Amino acid sequence: MEHQIKTIGVLTSGGDAPGMNAAIRGVVRAATAAGLKVKGIRRGYAGLLDEEIIDMDSRSVAEIINRGGTILYTARCMEFMTEAGQKKGAEMCRKHGIEGLVVIGGDGSFRGAGKLAELGVNTIGIPGTIDLDIACTDYTIGFDTAINTAMEAIDKIRDTSTSHERVSIIEVMGRHAGYIALWCGIANGAEDILIPETYDYDEQRLVDQIINQRKNGKRHHIIVNAEGVGHSVGMAARIEAATGLETRATILGYMQRGGTPTCKDRVYASIMGAKAVHLLLEGKTMRIVAYKGGEFVDYDIAEALAMKKEIQPDFMTVSHELIRV
Repeated sequence: MEHQIKTIGVLTSGGDAPGMNAAIRGVVRAATAAGLKVKGIRRGYAGLLDEEIIDMDSRSVAEIINRGGTILYTARCMEFMTEAGQKKGAEMCRKHGIEGLVVIGGDGSFRGAGKLAELGVNTIGIPGTIDLDIACTDYTIGFDTAINTAMEAIDKIRDTSTSHERVSIIEVMGRHAGYIALWCGIANGAEDILIPETYDYDEQRLVDQIINQRKNGKRHHIIVNAEGVGHSVGMAARIEAATGLETRATILGYMQRGGTPTCKDRVYASIMGAKAVHLLLEGKTMRIVAYKGGEFVDYDIAEALAMKKEIQPDFMTVSHELIRV
């Protein structure tokens, strides 16, 4: 490197995810171990523009690995989507001596990181989203915790659904991606799994299946519905009217984003945070840390954003095979 990085910044952007604090800790501890100064940027790109920048050291991240959310807070920033906002962000980095920036977030956050890289700020992205919807990686921070949180909630709902012999629709998060619904549907033994990638909106098929299963002795019916399909309350009312069976909708909502991160989210996020620092020390920029094929690797941001992620056919095949009376 012609110029050794001396100061790095770290921010979290977009939706929060359990394990983000572990990633922040990984960044700060790896950076201080290498003799770097660390600047924490509060409230994502909005905080960068508003100059909400603090000094961080090893003690700043003590006892946060087990905490959900993000100690740096997070926000969405429309101003940073403009060319003027991006230039202001790069100027703020230069003003505070930030030569490398670690961005923890999703696709939108990475687009912002790419713009900063084009403006001369070395940037590394870390995938932090419960939706598992970033194509270049098999793992995103927070997904493991979110599916375990949702799984436990659905188990509890199944108990009361069975007791009352009712149909239960449980809506989980996933606006554009059905991974949470698919994993929970398989893990919870759901009778139906509705995800935006494959659902054909044929409610009559659902009605017919519920009626046929009831005739065959099935006394309850669990439908796991992704947020991207949505309309769970209306769907419940229509199914109840068509089947004559008590039907209830439960929307799990933001509880899936919170809570104590699982061991996997703590360990993988820690490794990703440290790897991001190592990449900056190697002089790399405009990269995304990823977990692919059992290894931690990195991709060019533009290349990663151009990838498309599809539901694995094996998951769909198995989910269909396991839905039986």
